[in-house]
Amino acid sequence: MSNSTNTTSPSRTQFRLPAWARSFGVQIIAALLIGLVLGLIAKYTGSTKSSPNGLGATLQTIGSSYVSLLQTAVVPLIFTAVVSSIANLRQVSNAARLAWNTLLWFAITSLIAVVIGIGLGVLLQPGAGTGITQKAEYSGKTGDWWAFLTGLFPKNFLGLGASTTVTDSAATTSVSFNVLQILVIAIAVGIAALKVGKAAEPFLNFTASALAVIQKVLWWIIRIAPLGTIGLIGNAVAVYGWDTIGSLGKFTVAIYIGLALVLFVVYPILVRTHGLSIKQYFTGVWPAVQLAFVSRSSIGTLPLTQRVTERNLGVPSGYASFAVPLGATTKMDGCAAIYPAVAAIFVAQFFGINLDLSQYLLIVLVSVLGSAATAGTTGAVVMLTLTLSTVGLPLAGVGLLLAIDPILDMGRTAVNVAGQALVPTLVAKRQRILDESLYNASRQATAFIDDSEARSESDSSERELAAAKA
Repeated sequence: MSNSTNTTSPSRTQFRLPAWARSFGVQIIAALLIGLVLGLIAKYTGSTKSSPNGLGATLQTIGSSYVSLLQTAVVPLIFTAVVSSIANLRQVSNAARLAWNTLLWFAITSLIAVVIGIGLGVLLQPGAGTGITQKAEYSGKTGDWWAFLTGLFPKNFLGLGASTTVTDSAATTSVSFNVLQILVIAIAVGIAALKVGKAAEPFLNFTASALAVIQKVLWWIIRIAPLGTIGLIGNAVAVYGWDTIGSLGKFTVAIYIGLALVLFVVYPILVRTHGLSIKQYFTGVWPAVQLAFVSRSSIGTLPLTQRVTERNLGVPSGYASFAVPLGATTKMDGCAAIYPAVAAIFVAQFFGINLDLSQYLLIVLVSVLGSAATAGTTGAVVMLTLTLSTVGLPLAGVGLLLAIDPILDMGRTAVNVAGQALVPTLVAKRQRILDESLYNASRQATAFIDDSEARSESDSSERELAAAKA
């Protein structure tokens, strides 16, 4: 007979950060401050865009690498998300109504934003008395309505393009993708799968599985966002600094006032008129807004925008996975409404051109309808060239604003993403499919918990509750 003794190993004390320090928002704010300090150090130790020093080069590499990581998964994410969402919409009786209402509210919010932009441009006169005498030229990509229409037709299944630059020493090939073409391909494939019926079930199951894997990888990338933030903000400060605002201060102020009015006045009014809590909207969408501000990429922020729209704001997954990717390509209140409106008025005032009512109406029309024409491109600058060419203003004015574009782009992208989450929430509320209990729930960083972890925590909570009752 053997005597067995059960020994309990002494509990190990595990170090854990306090709850506030584990908050994604706190980590992003801390990263912003660290990036700002490092950027200033790099700037004042001689780092420039063309000749960065060690610190400047490190910040630039970290920031660009993080954005590249985000963008790497964009193509498979959009394709699998849209195909899966169309498959999920077959279970929704009012799918066509949801799509129509989504587009309608995209247009309504864009109209409000562009009217605010025009009002600020007329009131603040940002193009008058700038003190700038040089009329900078612009030779970059321009927006074009015909190019938008022809761009809807994919040149290959993946919507990819390649360009090669030949120098004396080597040839460099870069690959790019057109988000709008990918969206068209995914919608066509999704609808075809629905029409095929039972034979398409294995394909739809594979797509759903691939989407889960892609989202897991993207989640790992998003969790290191604070590190990317340090590089992005640090590089922006080191390269551009805040002194680039200079003589364009009135224009910069006008843009940020417009962005603030849309984000903190218009959006809350819309939220409140739909019977929802303003506080819950902001606490729900804020993680995505923060990431958008530092990354300056609506597409790069797409996974987080979709996650907070579903988990924090209570929009059904089947609808959110359709509306949010669509919004990330065509819904840009910052880049395609406020910015081109104020910038067009700035250019007119700078060159001494008086705009008439028809030209103001053209600015409104282009801003409401034109954001789709810049989908898949580097948004705001191309959108501005589209607006200027449509209204008949000199494209040379674009060159005047390029110096401060990175500073403006942070705020523009944050407003874009806030609107991309807002519209699906309003439409879901109006169609009575919004999970209001989830919308009104306390924020426990559930947007950053994987599905398996969320189920585990839920089971644990239920066991604790049962034990307490016992």
